[in-house]
Amino acid sequence: MATVKGPKAAPATKTDASAFEAVRKANQKDIFFALGGLLVMAIAMTLLLTLIGDLLVRGLGAIDGNFLTSFPSRNPEDAGILSALVGSLLVMVVTGLLAVPLGVAAGLYLEEYAKKGWLSNIIEINVANLAGVPSIIYGLLALGLFVYGLGLGKTILVAGMTLALLILPIVIVSTREAVRSIPPIIKEGAYGIGADQWQVMWHYIIPAAKPGIMTGAIVGLSRAIGETAPIITIGALTFIAFLPSAPVTGDFPFISFAWLNDSFTVLPIQMFNWTSRPQEGFHIIAAATGVTLMALTLSLNGLAIWVRFRLRRGYRN
Repeated sequence: MATVKGPKAAPATKTDASAFEAVRKANQKDIFFALGGLLVMAIAMTLLLTLIGDLLVRGLGAIDGNFLTSFPSRNPEDAGILSALVGSLLVMVVTGLLAVPLGVAAGLYLEEYAKKGWLSNIIEINVANLAGVPSIIYGLLALGLFVYGLGLGKTILVAGMTLALLILPIVIVSTREAVRSIPPIIKEGAYGIGADQWQVMWHYIIPAAKPGIMTGAIVGLSRAIGETAPIITIGALTFIAFLPSAPVTGDFPFISFAWLNDSFTVLPIQMFNWTSRPQEGFHIIAAATGVTLMALTLSLNGLAIWVRFRLRRGYRN
């Protein structure tokens, strides 16, 4: 019985060999590039972990109840961060109340309401550029506009306004990216059942984009809490042995805004002040201040991750 022979494979040509060689060289370049990236990342992580480890070793033992509840002192054994910690928290309250509503509203407007044209293009370019402007520029702007121009003084309000300007581009960009990540079918379905633009925005777009919006806002606040240059520029004090006025009082209407006009200091400024002194004891408590500041920053980032997870799970359910 005769067997049927299939078609013979075409012999390899010079073109095929050169193509295989090109692919082999490209794979080798990819491997070298990946190894180089891993090496750079390993070096960077080693340096970062070394610095963090040195900070923890030097400062972790100095953190106790007395350190957290005492005012700065000329004696390093008695010095604490109470005024700087309270000042940082109050400045962050002002920053969040100003930057988050304005940034979210601006991001929603630019993404959903603004007509596409030369004006919106200019605004988008400026917002993207402002996100990369050095922080000291915002400090100089605040010094000229808020402190000297409007005569608001070197107060907690001015510090919060300065840091709000600093993180405003971050909140706007994160809001726009969160809105863009929403599947178009959600908006199309909402319009299809008769909802108008405001109803689509309030009942569909904002709930779906809320995880990304909240994450961007909290990450922006975690950046602002560690900023030093703009706060120094507007004249934050380096030594304060008193607390601002209490936001809550025992008399009607029980809420006071006098603390907005008080002098202040923040954790980065207090840390800078102690590192500039020659005594070793001040260097140790400066390291402890750095550990506290790092813990606050990591807590805010952890809060952002938790909020994003909870909101996404709640929206899916």
